[in-house]
Amino acid sequence: MYVLCNSVKGPSSDARAFTTHSAPPDTPLPPRLSHRTKSSLTLQWKPPADNGSKITNYVLEWDEGKKNSIFREYYVGHQRHCKVMRLCPAVGYTFRVAALNDIGTSGFSTEVVFNTTGSLPQTSLPPRLAQAGPSWVRLEWTRPNSCSIEEVVTYTLEMQDETKVLNSPLLGLELNRKVETLKRNTQYKFRLITCSGEWRSAPSSLLVCKTTSDRPGPPVNPAVNAVTYHGFCVTWEPPQDDGGSGDLTYVLEISEGNLEESQWMTLYRGPERKHLCEDLKPATSYFLRLSCVNVGGQSLCSDDLTVRTRIPPPGRCQPPSIVGDVKHKEMTLQWDGPLCGEESENVEFSLEMCAMEEGLEPMEVYCGSKTECTVGNLLPGTTYRFQVCAANSAGYGPYSESVEISTAAGPPGQCSPPAINVTSHTCADVTWENKVSSGIDISEYRLDWGCDLDSLELVYSGTETCFQIFNLEASTDYCCRLQAVNQAGAGPYSDLVTCRTPAAAPDVVSGFRHVDHPLNPTENEPFSHSTCLALTWDEPHCNGAEITSYSISMGDRIITTRSVTGHIIRDLLPDSEYSLQIRAENEMGPGPFSQTLTVRTRPLPPSPPRLECAAVGPQSLKLRWGFSSRSQLTDDTTYILQMEDRNQRFVLVYRGPSHTFKLQRLSESSRYRFRIQTVSEAGEGPFSETYTFSTTKSLPQTLKAPRVVQLEGNACEVTWESIPPMRGDRISYVLQVLGGRDSDYKQVYKGDETSFQLSGLQWNTDYRVRVFACRRCVDTLQELCGSFSPSAHFNLRRSDATLAVEADITRVPIGKTLSDEQFAGLIVFGVASLSVLMAFLLQLLI
Repeated sequence: MYVLCNSVKGPSSDARAFTTHSAPPDTPLPPRLSHRTKSSLTLQWKPPADNGSKITNYVLEWDEGKKNSIFREYYVGHQRHCKVMRLCPAVGYTFRVAALNDIGTSGFSTEVVFNTTGSLPQTSLPPRLAQAGPSWVRLEWTRPNSCSIEEVVTYTLEMQDETKVLNSPLLGLELNRKVETLKRNTQYKFRLITCSGEWRSAPSSLLVCKTTSDRPGPPVNPAVNAVTYHGFCVTWEPPQDDGGSGDLTYVLEISEGNLEESQWMTLYRGPERKHLCEDLKPATSYFLRLSCVNVGGQSLCSDDLTVRTRIPPPGRCQPPSIVGDVKHKEMTLQWDGPLCGEESENVEFSLEMCAMEEGLEPMEVYCGSKTECTVGNLLPGTTYRFQVCAANSAGYGPYSESVEISTAAGPPGQCSPPAINVTSHTCADVTWENKVSSGIDISEYRLDWGCDLDSLELVYSGTETCFQIFNLEASTDYCCRLQAVNQAGAGPYSDLVTCRTPAAAPDVVSGFRHVDHPLNPTENEPFSHSTCLALTWDEPHCNGAEITSYSISMGDRIITTRSVTGHIIRDLLPDSEYSLQIRAENEMGPGPFSQTLTVRTRPLPPSPPRLECAAVGPQSLKLRWGFSSRSQLTDDTTYILQMEDRNQRFVLVYRGPSHTFKLQRLSESSRYRFRIQTVSEAGEGPFSETYTFSTTKSLPQTLKAPRVVQLEGNACEVTWESIPPMRGDRISYVLQVLGGRDSDYKQVYKGDETSFQLSGLQWNTDYRVRVFACRRCVDTLQELCGSFSPSAHFNLRRSDATLAVEADITRVPIGKTLSDEQFAGLIVFGVASLSVLMAFLLQLLI
């Protein structure tokens, strides 16, 4: 052990020895078996750690083979082995051991069980077959009578397959076993071996058993062919899995009508894979399913197969007749189906029509299951012949007798397309021919006009064959159509006729306005609200010809621009009012002037103020600026101060109404460039010239109070912290001392070191020391000194050893210490006395 003070390590103390108390032994490991017989067990164990006290005895306990967790002592002594006698054969016994010393008893070890050997059993009885399946058998056997109840007996079941090799041994304590994953309808042989402890019986005799056959799968790919009115033929293929037995009997079942309500009837049972079904009802649906049977049972049924017997062709239909009134373009006909007594399900009808003109082929106008049909797209006042026949899946029946029916007179037919004559970009003349109606005079014509088909509107209705349309738009597409009307109704519209009006001069310009900022900021020329006007407008309708330019009228001055919708007028007078008009021009000519726009330019923006540096520091600059004498400033005047960054770009550092701003966190002894700008209601003034200001160098930091360590004699060592060089400038230190009768600090050291030894100090006198750092600037040869550190106080004490040494050397009593003046007087007195003595001796000799 030693003492440490202010990094000074003292001498180590004397060594001391001690001894801990003893304890009971650790828990020993469980005993192990070294030998066993039918009636004895020999056990051994290892000694545990004695924990400072020698082990005197061991305690061995056992449960006497009762398995009731109750232990009794069997052996107590210092030996580490024991032989347990008079035991029963083939019985398990539980043991545990503990150790004793003079302090106490350890805990008992982990319990361990050992078995005695038993007599050899007789040959095992063969297993018995309890149950068999397609892929498994369950076997049973009995426990040997020679084994006691306590003896643990295991059994090994071996199986012999077709290759006559015993394999797949199954181990366990149970008296039965289910052997799975066997082949169906296959013979297997098994034998049993009994094991107990260290003995193994001879194999038993073989048990021969056989797995059963499995039921087959359903037949696959059932198909129906040769379907007739009263029967069909069914074929199928054998199942993919025959269940292990090759003898299969196929069962074909049939059901008539609704599958949910009908019952299945066996139609065929035998080994063949084909059957002809006869004597069935025509036009009837039947459901078929197949299964097969072997010794393993009956398979599942196949998916239901649906088949329908054919129906005979239908008979002759009744002639069609008229339903309601006959119209000029359509009529409705109806008819009766085939004669009663014949099949009429799923019957379709075909209605044919033929005009009375010679050489025309009949055409089918309807095909469906209904007995009524409306025939359209007919000609007014025309006679047609109709006949109908029925058809089903078996084919078409005979046609009915033909019937002749005439349509009524109808409205006029389609008019010829009208002719359009465009006279100007706002007017067009439309003419058409007189349509001759079939038997009925035309009462009026209807003319629709519009830009497209969806916008057509009725513009004329009358008996005239011409019409003039006004108020059209220039360079626009128009279309029209014509319709004739008589007493029977309106005829179809004529084909659509289109036209386009010619182009014209542009419309008047709208939205002519003045904006604060130009809409084209890519121009290189500067923009000033005092001498420039930014104008914009909405593009007018060009009337079919692209706008080529715009003309701006400003008094007697005409300014022509491109086809853009914005322009900047420059070189204007500040604070002046102007009246402007604009018009658009295209290849057809100029359009009309817009309404007059009155605008006024802004006054000239203010000039920038003069920028000055009011205060400077190592990391800060305080800037100030005053009013500009060339501009009138108001309370809303804003100043924008920018500073140049490392990338030689000016960034905003201040924006506001103040006249001073202080920048913090700058680098010492660095140059910074600034410029300023004034913003008022008249706009943003120009930036001032660039001003450059520099920060000063930083003073060294204030040091902590120095540390004083007393040395031998009347000396001490003063140390203080160091400061790294500042931007390449070296650091020196100045040490000052105050003590004794002095009233001011005196400099005792100046240099680069961080320690200094003071000597010649007076005993039992109070002293104070302080230090400060100085920065030696390389570029300016200037020395920047920091502030004084806190003073450190110390008193130089005289130790007992020093007093004894001084007493032996000086042989003077301890008293008041002589001052410098007293010591000098003593020397002068001694020299004078010696001079007088020498003069007296010389006088005697003479």
